[in-house]
Amino acid sequence: MTQNASQSNTDANNAQENIATNNSTVKKVLEAKQVNKSFQLEQTQIEVLKDINLSVQSGEFVAIMGKSGSGKSTLLSLLAGLDQPTSGTIKLNDDDLTVMSEEQLALKRQSDIGFVFQSFHLIPTLSVQENIEFPLSIARKQEPEKVKDLLEAVELSHRANSFPHQLSGGEKQRTAIARALVANPQILFADEPTGNLDEKNATQVMQLLLNLQQAYNTALVIVTHDPSLAQLADRTITIVDGQLL
Repeated sequence: MTQNASQSNTDANNAQENIATNNSTVKKVLEAKQVNKSFQLEQTQIEVLKDINLSVQSGEFVAIMGKSGSGKSTLLSLLAGLDQPTSGTIKLNDDDLTVMSEEQLALKRQSDIGFVFQSFHLIPTLSVQENIEFPLSIARKQEPEKVKDLLEAVELSHRANSFPHQLSGGEKQRTAIARALVANPQILFADEPTGNLDEKNATQVMQLLLNLQQAYNTALVIVTHDPSLAQLADRTITIVDGQLL
């Protein structure tokens, strides 16, 4: 390892220590009860999810696995408040997402939920630093030290002023992870976060995500088709034909 690489790793580890919390209290962050989701296709009702019951504890890492079309991404969208179930309840910190207005859901997502997408979803006209700051700007907050710590933690301080089109896939996803964590969410959702990365970058990004998740004591729920990634989880849930095993 070169001296520069060693120093970079040291800086990243120090940054992760700076943002670590001392909150070790275990509590139930998320709870889904009897959740169903169906769609109407012409004269046919398609049942995507059936009688889902699931809870996630504070700081827990849960992996959701299943074949394509099994309903795992739909479940993730429901748990994150991006979509509404046909029936059932989904509570985040005892607040029922299924009875909230869109405005209330937007505020809840700003304060308590982070989301990392497979395709990054960075804003192309904003720099790396501005993309990370974006959730804070929506909430009309300014926390430059936190942004600085996250830039160091994801090893992108030298890329702070670069734009998405100038980044590699791994750098884009590291930016997205920092953006998802900047508001200190209670729970972080990730939909195939390494799906668009090569094996080397996928390993680095996943390890970074786990390090930051532990530093923040944030619950993490990941949808993945990668067994090696799922093995890192505290618990793995499998969906088959819309039902949990």
